[in-house]
Amino acid sequence: MKIWITRHGQTRFNKQKLMQGLTDEPLNETGIAQAKAAREKIGDIHFDAVYASPLDRAITTGAIIGGVDKSEVIIDPRIIETDFGKYELCKYYLMGPKMTLYWAFPEVFSAPESVETIESMVERSSSFLKELETKEYENVLVACHGGIIRALKGYLEDKENGISWRPKPHNCELWVYECENGKHTKVDIDKN
Repeated sequence: MKIWITRHGQTRFNKQKLMQGLTDEPLNETGIAQAKAAREKIGDIHFDAVYASPLDRAITTGAIIGGVDKSEVIIDPRIIETDFGKYELCKYYLMGPKMTLYWAFPEVFSAPESVETIESMVERSSSFLKELETKEYENVLVACHGGIIRALKGYLEDKENGISWRPKPHNCELWVYECENGKHTKVDIDKN
């Protein structure tokens, strides 16, 4: 099975450089264009299933890149974005030292009060992927968010701490992992 992971396209709040966690903001025109460009890049790949978080920006991105109607996207709350608590919709540069340090170096700094922990993100993302790996898919697309992608990639890259934090995921960036008998290998999509 190949698991394709992507971050949703741009939203108005991404453009304004706001921490966008659980706020359900749709894609803007740029975000729709990014998703269409990602679909074009991967060509005629057929996805046996398309999964997304419950947030519209992920569902729409999944539908466009996956080549399916939004009604066909399988919603899973385990891949929703990180809960930023009181920092939701805060400007990146106005978060203060606790949140700024946590989001830059979660291996060193603990989550501030009201913010979801790395342990929580790792737990829910690994639960999702372990279940996904039991399916009989050839290609599956997972459309989600920049925070939770770091935990999904951590699982698929067999990271000891459960996260692959850097570099920051970009809108509609794609990663592909071959999963076979519990082993994971990153695939270069330009050679697919």
